[in-house]
Amino acid sequence: MLSASVSEPDQAGPIIYVGQDTAGHWLVQDSNKCLEGRFVSQAAAMSFARAERQIYHGSVMIAAEPLAPLVSFAPVAAHEHALGQAGQAGQGAGR
Repeated sequence: MLSASVSEPDQAGPIIYVGQDTAGHWLVQDSNKCLEGRFVSQAAAMSFARAERQIYHGSVMIAAEPLAPLVSFAPVAAHEHALGQAGQAGQGAGR
């Protein structure tokens, strides 16, 4: 992925990419694919990326190509809602 540098790269830390996906959502992802944030604006994404750069000693780069979301934006299927079931599971335990 080619990108423009926003800060001096730290060779020991991850690269934190700021960019948009093909739908126009602002994303922040690291080069290790362990971090992803979604934001309503480029300014919010950059602010988050700069804060993460300080924590992880990485560098921030603007993605030259659209980023692919690591986590889907698709709605969660009805069978995947576990919170309601978790609350009901403990109700019979004390009886």
